[in-house]
Amino acid sequence: MNAKRILFATMPMDGHFSPLTGLAVYLKNQGYDVRWYTGGPYAEKAEKLGIPAYRFQKARVINQENLDTLFPERQRIKGSIARLKFDIKHVFVLPTIDYMIDLKAIRDEFAFDLLVCDCGFCASQLVQQLFDIPVVVMGIMPLMQSSRDLPPNGLGLTPANTWLGQQKQAFLRFVTSLILRESTATYNQVLLQHGLKPEKGGIFDIGVRVANLYLQSGTPGFEYTRSDLSPNVRFVGPLMPHKTGPKRSFAYPNKLKQYKKAILVTQGTIERNPEKLLVPTLEAFKGSDYLVIVTTGGSQTEALRARYPHDNIIIEDFIDFNCIMPHVDLYVTNGGYGGVLLSIENKLPMVTAGIHEGKNEIAARVGYFKLGINLKTETPTPHQIRQSVERVLTDVQYKRNVGRLSQEFSQYTPNVRCEQYISQLLMAKEARPTAELV
Repeated sequence: MNAKRILFATMPMDGHFSPLTGLAVYLKNQGYDVRWYTGGPYAEKAEKLGIPAYRFQKARVINQENLDTLFPERQRIKGSIARLKFDIKHVFVLPTIDYMIDLKAIRDEFAFDLLVCDCGFCASQLVQQLFDIPVVVMGIMPLMQSSRDLPPNGLGLTPANTWLGQQKQAFLRFVTSLILRESTATYNQVLLQHGLKPEKGGIFDIGVRVANLYLQSGTPGFEYTRSDLSPNVRFVGPLMPHKTGPKRSFAYPNKLKQYKKAILVTQGTIERNPEKLLVPTLEAFKGSDYLVIVTTGGSQTEALRARYPHDNIIIEDFIDFNCIMPHVDLYVTNGGYGGVLLSIENKLPMVTAGIHEGKNEIAARVGYFKLGINLKTETPTPHQIRQSVERVLTDVQYKRNVGRLSQEFSQYTPNVRCEQYISQLLMAKEARPTAELV
């Protein structure tokens, strides 16, 4: 048995917690003493996996569901840039002060040897330097490191291939650095408050650069090439949530045989407005020779069923994607990272329609690597969706490209690879000071 103690720490959001559950259970089964620090319902979810949880005490649960309730002034902020700056400050940076209060109390009880956290958990540097322990940051969204070769992260732009385009990218990077300078200043105030030196660069660049290891979910084939990639970044393959219980079968197997093509549609569990993507897709294909399988995430399921009683439409709260994806022909999504990675694994081309919460960056990669079509909107029309779906299903390049990337994915065993890196880091810690670790 491995006596090393590992603490997972994640923001109380499904997209930050769920991708790490598979790794956490794997490490526990390898003999590590694994525990989890998080808030809201995610502490209970960790415990159901057999992992002891430390719930937020001083820290508050802040996520998409209660953000405007906790910060009513946010709703009065006009402009996406101003709102982004507000969110970085209040959702990511300032909560680190309370995280550290909780983590110090946890360490008195559980002297963890290593911290594993998601890339949005901005207390990682404080833990690394104040506790003198190695930290592994998990990239559970497209790689956040900026680069001289790319447009600024967060705008959903793809790499330029002309001199003029590259100059525009450089200008945008400069403008973005000015816009986010206030966020970095706020982060540096937190560092100074804890007796640490301030950092240079963008707030999320710092999170990549200073970690002992940055383990990126996905593979190089689904990421833009950077000539200045940080040396601590490792691609580990697609990180997936831990699966419990037997694999559930699809409830309507005969339906799959009745239609020429089957489409799986989702807009995740956070987005509650079905008019954005679900309704336009249903309008586009109701009564057609396409089978449309919709998962609502538990939002307005019965109302949508009453509105769309057509034989070619199936609407469910939740569907096991591992079960249904091998049997459909295309995935229509607002661009959640986990779903996109799973779609690639299953060789499914896509139509994406997402903007916020970083989904524009995910959708941009789908379009750039020609794995599908990026509609570049959160509110596509039925005509846009139907036209895009038919184009993806008739143009063989999309199926070919996603199949090639799926083959690359299959070369990785994510949990095994992560454990190897973590083991090496822990051994290096025993052999020499943390400051010398790469």
